[in-house]
Amino acid sequence: MNPFYKNAPQFITDKKGKKLSVVISIADYNKILKELEELQDILMYDSVKMKKEKSQPFTKYLQKRNGMHPRSE
Repeated sequence: MNPFYKNAPQFITDKKGKKLSVVISIADYNKILKELEELQDILMYDSVKMKKEKSQPFTKYLQKRNGMHPRSE
């Protein structure tokens, strides 16, 4: 059994034995969702880093987003 899962997944099959669906525990489902969210964050970070854009302080970003002129620093 894969150490990732708390319980072995169960499969729903057709009459010929072809797997149609999988049944997993809620704990395993939540763990998979958490891992997918982490992967999405990593992919988003990587795509932003590839753009090689100049960074800015968060407060300056918020000021621009809210339509305010940033103060000189």
